[in-house]
Amino acid sequence: MNRLADSQSPYLLQHASNPVDWWPWGEEAMTEAKRRDVPILLSVGYASCHLRVLLIYWCHVMADESFEDEATAAYLNEHFLSVKVDREERPDVDAVYMEAVQAATGQGGWPMTVFLTPDAEPFYFGTYFPPAPRHGMPSFRQVLEGVRAAWADRRDEVAEVAGKIVRDLAARELKYGPMDVPGEEEIGQALLGLTREYDASRGGFGGAPKFPPSMVIEFLLRHHARTGSEGALQMAQDTCERMARGGIYDQLGGGFARYSVDRDWIVPHFEKMLYDNALLCRVYAHLWRATGSELARRVALETADFMVRELRTNEGGFASALDADSEDGSGRHVEGAYYVWTPDRLAEVLGDDDAQLAAHYFGVTEEGTFEHGQSVLQLPQHEGVFDADRVESIRRRLLDARSTRPAPGRDDKVVAAWNGLAIAALAETGAYFERPDLVEAALAAADLLVRLHLDDHARLSRTSKDGQVGGNAGVLEDYADVAEGFLALASVTGEGVWLEFAGFLLDHVLTSFTDEESGALYDTAVDAEQLIRRPQDPTDNATPSGWSAAAGALLGYAAHTGSERHRTAAERALGVVKALGPRAPRFIGWGLATAEALLDGPREVAVVGPAADHPGTKALHRTALLGTAPGAVVAVGTPDSDELPLLADRPLVGGEPTAYVCRNFTCDAPTTDADRLRAALSG
Repeated sequence: MNRLADSQSPYLLQHASNPVDWWPWGEEAMTEAKRRDVPILLSVGYASCHLRVLLIYWCHVMADESFEDEATAAYLNEHFLSVKVDREERPDVDAVYMEAVQAATGQGGWPMTVFLTPDAEPFYFGTYFPPAPRHGMPSFRQVLEGVRAAWADRRDEVAEVAGKIVRDLAARELKYGPMDVPGEEEIGQALLGLTREYDASRGGFGGAPKFPPSMVIEFLLRHHARTGSEGALQMAQDTCERMARGGIYDQLGGGFARYSVDRDWIVPHFEKMLYDNALLCRVYAHLWRATGSELARRVALETADFMVRELRTNEGGFASALDADSEDGSGRHVEGAYYVWTPDRLAEVLGDDDAQLAAHYFGVTEEGTFEHGQSVLQLPQHEGVFDADRVESIRRRLLDARSTRPAPGRDDKVVAAWNGLAIAALAETGAYFERPDLVEAALAAADLLVRLHLDDHARLSRTSKDGQVGGNAGVLEDYADVAEGFLALASVTGEGVWLEFAGFLLDHVLTSFTDEESGALYDTAVDAEQLIRRPQDPTDNATPSGWSAAAGALLGYAAHTGSERHRTAAERALGVVKALGPRAPRFIGWGLATAEALLDGPREVAVVGPAADHPGTKALHRTALLGTAPGAVVAVGTPDSDELPLLADRPLVGGEPTAYVCRNFTCDAPTTDADRLRAALSG
């Protein structure tokens, strides 16, 4: 065993038995590298990683080929100090060195391989290196020998390169001009840019690989709600339908894979991430709220059920991911083995007649849509009508049969930010579809975060596992996404404690992550470990950036409380959307969605009634939650409640449950009529 054996990270534990003498990231490793006067090999990855996005190499392959090889390990142990990092535990370390890799090579991905000086300054970069020269790539051993020779014989040159890289990174600090909020012009330009990149025949944006654009869809739905833009709604609807009918969606068990390797959403990268499913669950629930689509309703609920069934931990939180690969029955771990089918396998489970129907219904062919004649289940458009009961029986039997296969591994690490996203999704989905069990699951996860991840000063730890909190401090996205989840719980449950906890977290955002002079946001706290650069990235990628998420949570909290301080901070943060929205709308979708909320107010809804379970109160509360006005916040309680600030001085009208709708310091006349409230919140 090396020094990773005591780690909580499933990824680091995967490497604990390597013959490589791995060290975890930290000052102790840097000190040892200085003592030995050797360069550092930094290797970054994550537990469920299987395929790289750009080069399509296996993330675990390098471990099998090189880090398990005794000769390679001996060379590394003699001439380098080797450091392993789980990018999900330390997104700050990953971000800083990924920026350097992308700047130097024009691409990035995992595994990420970087050589550092003992002062943690990078001087040579790569991703996957094969065990033997291949396709113009040097072997890993050749790279190691070259780096060792440079370190021994050309130390001044190495120091010069490292110094230049660090200076170049420092010069990349974000500058985006005046802190003006985005207006109609920038929103229009962003929508035009999305229209140009939209794949009208397949849904989604751009080419392969194709990622679920959840945050962009959220923007499109909010823009439609505010302006009535049918084009925005059409892009959102069509993309959601194509994804839900494609192989990227698990047609048997619910939930979405990480991305599609093709443009048609057919062949997924099979790992299932908590963050994707939380974001998409919320998107489909919001699509149903806007359109009444039965498909959107089904997918939202199936995705919520998938998260609770397969990702919920014993402590009540949600695990990070399911692996892409699993054992295929012959002892080999193969990507997608758990999910794919052939006509013969269908017949084994269903019999010939139902197998023929299933193959037609789910797009299973003799040639296959994946590898080796195997197919990923889809829902192609068909002519004619199917017997719904028969199809449901087929689906259940296939799901039962699949459950007997060796299941993909699960990364049980609980990440605060991603649990915040899940809390928001489950709370809203449970409220919309009258599924109190989903709201209870959201509450349990929130309770875990408060009990385990929050310290006495409301500082967040990023991860926990098996009920033990990790040693890594929360980053901006943790504070922002957890606050977003707590705000959703406050609106759904009427419990003011969740608004209070959100306020604690957002106070840390203001004091520890915000540049007082410019209003710009940093990904790490001011007192966090100092890396070669303080990471700062406003662009949305797989998840909302900490920057965008913080802007949204600050704006929502300000609407709940009337806090001008928080609203001003949100507006200042949205200055980056004014700059980036017209130029790169696909990569700032949550920022654009937050800008829509700002342009709409956002609206503040207070529902008061004699009791939360009073039928009239429940009807108004549900109507308020189903309102499509962008970013609207909802408070519910009795007239004399002090749980939530929006309830103050809100009397009943005629002794009946009453709703108040306000925005921009102006309130509509209070109403006791759900239809009038619905009209007031229709966007």
